[in-house]
Amino acid sequence: MNKTKIISFPDLQKAAKRQLKNIPDIREANKLASKRLKEYLAGKSYCLFTSGCQANVRDSEIIKAYLDNLNMKQIEDVNTASLILFNTCAIRENAETKIYGELGHLKPLALNDKDKIIGICGCMAQEEKPITYIKEKFPFVRLIFGTHNIDDIYSLLDEVIFNDERLIDVPSIEGSVVENYPSTRFEKYKAFVNIMYGCDNFCTYCIVPYTRGRQRSRSIESVVNEVISLKEQGYKEVTLLGQNVNAYGVDLKDENITFAKLLEEVAKTGIERVRFTTSHPAYFTLDVFDVMAKYPNIMKALHLPLQSGSDNILLRMNRHYTNEKYLYLVDELRKRIPDIYLTTDIIVGFPNETDEDFEKTIELCNKVKFDNAFTFIYSKRDGTPAAKMQDKISDKTKSERFSILQQTIDKYATINAQNMVNKTVEVLFDGVSKRDKNMISGYDNYFHLVHVKANPSIIGKILKVKIVSSHTYSLIGEICD
Repeated sequence: MNKTKIISFPDLQKAAKRQLKNIPDIREANKLASKRLKEYLAGKSYCLFTSGCQANVRDSEIIKAYLDNLNMKQIEDVNTASLILFNTCAIRENAETKIYGELGHLKPLALNDKDKIIGICGCMAQEEKPITYIKEKFPFVRLIFGTHNIDDIYSLLDEVIFNDERLIDVPSIEGSVVENYPSTRFEKYKAFVNIMYGCDNFCTYCIVPYTRGRQRSRSIESVVNEVISLKEQGYKEVTLLGQNVNAYGVDLKDENITFAKLLEEVAKTGIERVRFTTSHPAYFTLDVFDVMAKYPNIMKALHLPLQSGSDNILLRMNRHYTNEKYLYLVDELRKRIPDIYLTTDIIVGFPNETDEDFEKTIELCNKVKFDNAFTFIYSKRDGTPAAKMQDKISDKTKSERFSILQQTIDKYATINAQNMVNKTVEVLFDGVSKRDKNMISGYDNYFHLVHVKANPSIIGKILKVKIVSSHTYSLIGEICD
């Protein structure tokens, strides 16, 4: 490698800036590749590894389409791949540590094959500290780009290959709404649909507003048209994606554009199943519950992140709601949909979380009785306000609290799953069970994972299933005649 070319380098201070008076820019995705790039990469293979949330999965579907359109072939063998790309997550430190480990394993391959291109993209690429570390410790990483310039992948690869450059291009900008990306869906029957990008909430522990840019909502028309297209292609379920779907439309400066309105328009398309994630309690309006209750093709499931049951911690997290507000939302939701499948996110060990703070979280969990929860020990993210907070909690105490929390969640998940026995649900079967090849698996019209002993021919179908037994986080059923 002759040189390192830095077009732009991640800058968290720039990434934090917001000009909220302006409606987000809309542009068409770049899709043009040079003739020499097409000829060089045609027939070659690539590996694409994805970590993180559904937004990252959706980004990887787009990246895959760009590479497939060059007549490249996706494989799993890093030894023979010409391009190895990691689409990374930055939400927790262990996700970054794992990437460093993967890069370490690839060093011998990179040294033995100077033409092999190893690249980093995604949220981790938008952070200053990790990219500085990769730049210095892993000189064989030849391409680094961010979340805002996925559609520059052709021009970036062109420079890396034909100028023999090591290229870093990670713009720290508010971002645009990019329409008409090429896309190769990973699944045949379920699809993710972005309704918005970025986040303006700036929870004190969270890096996402810095890595994904300002909130940018797509138009209702563009979202609905994408759903209709998916329906026409045979997809049965869509999940509407946003960091805070309940704030959808706020940036468009039109009071008639709301998430409830969008959700209703998507339901009206007649696609068989509609889901959405992620919700934010501070922005949740009751009309969303009304729409959920009105349309049977909107699944009876809601992911409503709690993060903490302590008002003190919620204030320091900059979450803009209270314990009381959260319980009010749950009560209003269950008035409309009594059998709702309710999941959440909870962080333990936030800086200087007291025993009393933690006990309030457990108390709230005992009141709500969640069906499932993603539970985490607080992970310090450089550049966020919480990273500067004093923290006197020992790792031992954090681990003990995490264990107590998980036991609490498991207890109610087990009870709730047992309550499903002898009930009939509708399951969209999407594949063979990972644990038992004789079982076909899918998710019901709530969000239970259901396994049945059946022929693989049922994959892609929505069938009625009677639940005959339960585990904590899955159900066993029999297909109804």
